[in-house]
Amino acid sequence: MNILIIEDEKEIADLIELYLQNNDFQTFTAYNGKDGLELVSSNKIDLAITDLMLPDMDGFQVCIEIRKKYEFPIIMLTAKNRDIDKIEGLNLGADDYMTKPFKPLELVARVKAQLRRYKQYNNTATEDDLYSVKGLTIDVEKYTATLDDKPLNLTPIEFQILSTLVENKNKVVATDDLFRTVWKEKYYTNSNNTVMVHIRHLREKMKDSIENPKYIKTVWGVGYKIEE
Repeated sequence: MNILIIEDEKEIADLIELYLQNNDFQTFTAYNGKDGLELVSSNKIDLAITDLMLPDMDGFQVCIEIRKKYEFPIIMLTAKNRDIDKIEGLNLGADDYMTKPFKPLELVARVKAQLRRYKQYNNTATEDDLYSVKGLTIDVEKYTATLDDKPLNLTPIEFQILSTLVENKNKVVATDDLFRTVWKEKYYTNSNNTVMVHIRHLREKMKDSIENPKYIKTVWGVGYKIEE
């Protein structure tokens, strides 16, 4: 598996590189956003780790540029312990974030978790993995989502959220259950913001309204559901 590291602090980049290589990952390292994006275009990248603060462009812009063409997982690193920065990163397509200083072993664990999800979405194959409701079709085997026969360009996290809701159509999926199912991590209070950001991004891609939703309905204080 090829991991891209975009980090302008060489000591941190070297540390991440060392731990990833010790876990049998191939690494590519860039010290600014421009070089990082060039590595993306010239190599098969399976996951990117990008710092928020870079000398030429910020991690938000890097995330935007990657998401124009690629759907592999992105983990964002930030020295700012502000929810607004984390939410902004998730809203722009990042799949996870860590606040500096971080434990290298925890970062490796998150890399592995994101890659497991991404691989699972592409390799799962059963006869009953086709779901449809109101013109929305989810094919888990082929890892595709279409709305009125038009493809939806979803990140792995968005795909898993949508497929979970469709699989449980007409049922309310509690926010904490949705988080544990998709992220496979323990639910904390601030996890609710993470789910909300991805739901909002899904609605934007589906052109669904929060005030009068056709697809994803919010059950306030409980969770979300899709009804037939």
